[in-house]
Amino acid sequence: MHGASDQLHKRLWAALLRRRAPQWLAVLAPLAIAAIALRATPAYGAGKTAWQLSLVAIVICIIWIAIDAVRWRRRVASQWTSWLNAAIPQLEDSSALLATEAQTPIARLQQQRLEARLASILTADDYKNIASTHARFAILPLILSLLAAGAAWAYHSHPAGAVAPTGTAKQVNKPIVDGEVYLSITPPKYTGAAAFETGPRDIQIPQYSEVRWCVRNPSGTQPVVELGDGQTLDVTKDCAPMHVEDSLFWRTRGAGATRYNIRVTPDQAPQITIAEPTELIHVLQRDAKLVQISVNASDDYAIVRASLHMTLARGSGENIRFSDKEVPLPQSSDPKARSWKKQWTLAELGMEPGDELYFFVRATDNAPVAHTTQSPTYTLRLPGPEAESLESTALPTAVKPENLRSQRQIIIDTEQLVADLKAHPDMPAATLRSRSETIASDQAKLRLRYGQFLGEESSLFGDEDHDHEEHHGGAERPGSELSVMREFGHAHDQEDNATIFDPKTKAVLKRALAAMWDAEKSLRAISPKTALAPEYKALEAIKELQAAERVYLHRTAFVPPALKEEKRMTGDIVGAMSYKREQGAANDTVPAEVRDLVQALSQQGALPALWSKAARDAIAARIADQEQKLSAQRAVQDVLDGCVPCRGELRAWLRGTLTDAPVLLQARPSADTPFHQAWSGKEQGK
Repeated sequence: MHGASDQLHKRLWAALLRRRAPQWLAVLAPLAIAAIALRATPAYGAGKTAWQLSLVAIVICIIWIAIDAVRWRRRVASQWTSWLNAAIPQLEDSSALLATEAQTPIARLQQQRLEARLASILTADDYKNIASTHARFAILPLILSLLAAGAAWAYHSHPAGAVAPTGTAKQVNKPIVDGEVYLSITPPKYTGAAAFETGPRDIQIPQYSEVRWCVRNPSGTQPVVELGDGQTLDVTKDCAPMHVEDSLFWRTRGAGATRYNIRVTPDQAPQITIAEPTELIHVLQRDAKLVQISVNASDDYAIVRASLHMTLARGSGENIRFSDKEVPLPQSSDPKARSWKKQWTLAELGMEPGDELYFFVRATDNAPVAHTTQSPTYTLRLPGPEAESLESTALPTAVKPENLRSQRQIIIDTEQLVADLKAHPDMPAATLRSRSETIASDQAKLRLRYGQFLGEESSLFGDEDHDHEEHHGGAERPGSELSVMREFGHAHDQEDNATIFDPKTKAVLKRALAAMWDAEKSLRAISPKTALAPEYKALEAIKELQAAERVYLHRTAFVPPALKEEKRMTGDIVGAMSYKREQGAANDTVPAEVRDLVQALSQQGALPALWSKAARDAIAARIADQEQKLSAQRAVQDVLDGCVPCRGELRAWLRGTLTDAPVLLQARPSADTPFHQAWSGKEQGK
């Protein structure tokens, strides 16, 4: 390659280098920033590991940059002539002549002509355009660099295994320094968590853990630990022990000392899940022989007792017998969970047609104050024989008349009429009307049978008007007592009072009657097809009435306290509580000391005596959230340290605890002086 072409090659490589350099720097920058930031953090534990990982990523990035530079250098050396031909049409695809030495006079003449042409038309912008065309910006290396930098920083901020919320996982403890207060935590034995020691830092421990504040190789004055609830502990050679039940913060004595949080994880009650059956009321098939019950119980530490309680109900009406049975859930290899999935035969459960089985699961954990959880009650219902009429046990009625058809029979007759009408569109109108009117009459009689339990005594189209008049004693004279009652009232009981049913049963009965009314109207209008929908609604309501006949409730009987035998039949009532309770005075929901403290905090003056105790007592009694309680206790500590702006924060926390305070409407006092009276009179005179 002669001198002119070599100069051309160098300029093209420089343009490409200027194009690639910003991308190399953009890929390297996040890793370098992450390494510098991690270097500024403490060089131990996760911080040192993350910094080392960032250095490894930087080395890999530099190696990639070197490889990328060599790759592009080779591409420029092999493809620069084609790039020039594509970018400059005036070269007439003759750039290849510049890459080799001319062997003949004509070739040398052609090279000189190309070099002269390039010198006149090739500018710096052309080199830049060629580089931007062939060296595009790659986004993938930048994304990988950002992900690597973010992963290093995330590992430093949240290292694996650094936090164990329940105390069961291994914690990354802060080193213990001689002469500095450190913590020794012993979780309760029932949690199975191991004890550990750590330097001053925020920790999270199980409830009822024992925390000991100790000093290794003490020097100087004896340290004193101040707690967020106002207590102070002297750290002696035997440490300062305390059983922690609520979250709190602590610091060594001194306003400038750092505060550290001890967050408590409360023991959770067991969780119970009924996987099968999936619905609360599960109706079995009439020919069912097996039923599957699948239950799961879990706890955060261990379950000591879990059992399946079953109650079998047999009979109807007032002749219902109950039998109870308790089956323990088998233990598993994991003490935290118990699962049981079994396919029961109806013979094992003792179920017969018409019976109902109620079951629930009860589980108890191993906490010092044991938590017991009970699942909702599920029902397995095995329908009775088909020979039993649907309405036979729905309501406590008299003996069913022989000529009274059931709702299912009415539906069958209506469906048959619709099918016949579809098969014979030319059915005589008289025949259609007669059959539809007959079904409507049957529906009316059935509706009246159920309507008597809501005080209904009339039909839709007045078929029983004559019976009703006979019941009232025939025609009455105008103005008579019976006439007035017919006009302004009714001689019989009202609809909602002439019944012995509960409101829920009344609502279902009203829904059934309304559906029967709609079906009867459609049948009277010779429209049997539209009557099917309300007829099915009435049948569904009747089925619901039948299912509601038997209701299972847990036993909630009152058990009176046992009487002392020596007190019986003596007439001595000393110490006995009267059944008449005195009307107590209205309780003041806002303690006076808290009210005075809230008013004092809004001013700049001195606070009441023992104000910190009143504030801490109100916070402990009225704030349930652990994080909010810690923040309120910090506000009390800040005010104790002399922070005047912190008074507003503490006042807000105390006012937030007075959500149930009564609204007091008080008149504003005003002075009525002679001058005020004279001034008021003068103003009125104007």
